[in-house]
Amino acid sequence: MKIGKKLCAAILAGLVAAVPLAPQLPLAARAEAAALNPVLIGISALGGLLAYQGTLKEMLAIGNNVDYQISGIKQDMEENGEDKDALDREVVDRVLGRITEHGEYALAINSLPFLWRVNAGGAFNAACYPTDYITVNRGLVRALHHDEDELAAVLGHEMTHGLRQHSAKNYAKAVAESYAGIAIGSAADNLDWQKLNAVVGYAIAKDVTLPSELEADEGGFYLMTTAGFNPGGGAAAMARMAYYLTYETQDIGEYQDPFENPDAPNYNDHPAMHERVERLAAMMTKYGMGHVTVENDADVLIDGEKLLSADWDADYNNTAENAYLIAGGLAKAFHDHASFDGWNFSAAPGARISYLDDSRVYEKLKKFVLRNHAEERLEELVRSAYASGKDKEMREKVAAEEKKRTDAWQKIREDALNAKGDYVKQLRYNADRYSDNGMAKEALFLMERAFAAKNPDNVAENYAIRGRAKAVAGDYEAALADSNHAVELDNANIYNFLNRADVYRMTGEREKALADLEKSQEIDAKNPYIYKMRGEIYSEMGEKEAALAAYKEYWKQAPDVRDIPDEYMQEVDAAAYDKIVKEREQKEKEKKEQAEGKRMLLRRKWAKRLNFFLKISIKKERAA
Repeated sequence: MKIGKKLCAAILAGLVAAVPLAPQLPLAARAEAAALNPVLIGISALGGLLAYQGTLKEMLAIGNNVDYQISGIKQDMEENGEDKDALDREVVDRVLGRITEHGEYALAINSLPFLWRVNAGGAFNAACYPTDYITVNRGLVRALHHDEDELAAVLGHEMTHGLRQHSAKNYAKAVAESYAGIAIGSAADNLDWQKLNAVVGYAIAKDVTLPSELEADEGGFYLMTTAGFNPGGGAAAMARMAYYLTYETQDIGEYQDPFENPDAPNYNDHPAMHERVERLAAMMTKYGMGHVTVENDADVLIDGEKLLSADWDADYNNTAENAYLIAGGLAKAFHDHASFDGWNFSAAPGARISYLDDSRVYEKLKKFVLRNHAEERLEELVRSAYASGKDKEMREKVAAEEKKRTDAWQKIREDALNAKGDYVKQLRYNADRYSDNGMAKEALFLMERAFAAKNPDNVAENYAIRGRAKAVAGDYEAALADSNHAVELDNANIYNFLNRADVYRMTGEREKALADLEKSQEIDAKNPYIYKMRGEIYSEMGEKEAALAAYKEYWKQAPDVRDIPDEYMQEVDAAAYDKIVKEREQKEKEKKEQAEGKRMLLRRKWAKRLNFFLKISIKKERAA
């Protein structure tokens, strides 16, 4: 059954279309909901829309702030730990590096460059923060057996969340829907709050999160294929995930016993696993001009004719994975080569047939063709596929769709170039914060965008901040050239002198740095960074008294800072120093308590897992 459109509109906070809600929702809740005043529903919908717009603006601002991005990374590493295994990190770096360098996409002007880390978590999972930080669980990397094509599909999925700004948009929608639910609940004395929460919870899962997951699957597919990965990697990864969740899951919450509560509402905010496999397999088939399909998770077909049956080649039954990776190799070949000649079939020594190249993407295909003695069969089916009229028709269709996607990305690039000066100002701020954290590559990437923009906002500052980024990268000659040019363009801007002072400091020319700080002080004597840098330089020079005097002035101009070295802070303000020490001790205490809490939670989790599987075993024994 469906809830009425008016109630749906209220719950979805002004979203365009009403959606069917949980069929498990009690009939009484539907009856009570139908009795709500239509005027109040309209008011709640309007309030929800305003809540959505306001929240989205704030979330997008958070997503475009380097400080939040870096703090998210630090928090992730503190809470989950960093994966110490070099192989895990290398394969993720290689996959995401290739996608970011060669995949077809475009960053919106209010998006940060992608960063990623591999954490020590054991769950089969990865996630993308609103700040374009991708956290990858070690458990995911190992569960996929370090397979680059399967990882590319999953990580391309997460990148799409970032590119489409799903986290910000979904959070805003969820806030709006919750707002509408609260408004309705407060206006209806007879509405059961638990039932209302069920409606709102289901709506958020099904109408907010689920569509973005489907979009991420599709976007991830095209990201990884444009970067040259196997187009069967997505379906293969989902097949592996299905196996993992059934037999090897590390999180008991991911695999629930359906007999425990068969009437519970379905709040799943991800597509069903078999649906994801089917969707990704269909994308693979289309990518391969409609020629390649997989049946029964094992049989690989070309235009409906069986080429071979896959088998397993690992310590578990990975037949389905192999089938999709074999088919993916075929699909990529059909996509990349417009004629039979492109496959380069030729007689090779030993009466074998050679074809395509020796890249990883064709590894499974060649392995199983050889195992099944299917070289001649493959050549026959490929030749026949190109001879059919189907190939030309599909190529035109696929080419048109690919152009549409390319044009859409180009539109995003053009919008970034035509952005208002405020966006360029934020680019500079973010670039400078990357430099502060020693991240020259990211800083220079953002400054490239700033210089390419048609509304540069402040050209002199662009040179100043790019100069500092070049210094962080170790290119001191180019850094000074940019810094000098910034001062030439605008010698009344304090930040042009501050940035050049920092460049001089990095080159070891401390006297020149101090001279620029004097000029900065003449422009604005209340700027705290003058005294902070002066204190650091004098400390480096061993001039403790001068450093202390600088730090005292720094504290005077910015009394809430926490970055004055302890040896100076004790003399700058003894009471404040004691307070800072106590804050550190409290944070360390809280950190230890959190760690102990995690250990206790893990113990309970393992106990619950053991109990769960004992129950499953008993049921199986009884059924037998």
